[in-house]
Amino acid sequence: MPSYTPTQKSAIQQFTGFTHTKESVAAKQLKNHNWNIEQAIDAYFQSNNTSKDASSSTSTLTKLFDTYRDNPKDEPDTIGVEGSMRYLQDLGLSLEEPVVLAILTELAAPTMGELTRSGFIDGWKRLRASTLSDQKSTLPTLRTSLSSNPQGLFRATYKHTFKLALAPGQRSLPLDTALEYWRLLLSPPAINWNTKTTPWLDYWIEYLTTKWKKGVSKDMWEQTAVFVAKSLEDESMGWWSEDGAWPGCLDEFVGFVRDKRGAGEEGQGMEM
Repeated sequence: MPSYTPTQKSAIQQFTGFTHTKESVAAKQLKNHNWNIEQAIDAYFQSNNTSKDASSSTSTLTKLFDTYRDNPKDEPDTIGVEGSMRYLQDLGLSLEEPVVLAILTELAAPTMGELTRSGFIDGWKRLRASTLSDQKSTLPTLRTSLSSNPQGLFRATYKHTFKLALAPGQRSLPLDTALEYWRLLLSPPAINWNTKTTPWLDYWIEYLTTKWKKGVSKDMWEQTAVFVAKSLEDESMGWWSEDGAWPGCLDEFVGFVRDKRGAGEEGQGMEM
């Protein structure tokens, strides 16, 4: 394989896992789409999908969707809470697994307990999984993709989770709700927000529960993901600037982390 960055190698592995193609094909598609894995996979499947296959896939997915509808008469194009739970159980999943959030993202679920016909069919067609068995087979690849790269599937899942968790009519998440999803998304088997010398997630939770104590806006939620990616690349925070356009909570969190590190270094010095 030619020389690629770790992020690009991860994207190639994810692409081949989804499409079962050669690495050379994966690399070409990814280069053509500026290494955006979702766009590259969509383009690959669209270019290799025949109208006959598409029709058959739609028919199979339609029948599967109809199996789980809660109220076919009044809501023919919606799977509600009970149907969604049955469907996830049939996939062998529980709500405590972060891959559930990835699936809901791929299927464009509008809320945590609802699936729409169009999102269900379009999402699984894109992933080339028309039957329940096929859909179960995609789970290992989704799990790997979710945990291996702060961009790609993780980034899309993280962003969509805010929408899933948001209560009707609200614009921000209660802190307890945000903490629940951060614990789910920022620790194994999803992204591990820890580096050699810094337990970032533990520090973040401690900071929020002792210093912040407020709700979490969409901007704060999304900028935290940017912060996570950068801190995993460089835990020294050489990329940090006080003049950057970060939310105030992240400005304060940087100071909190530096204080914690300083206290740790002093403790080590005293032990010596």
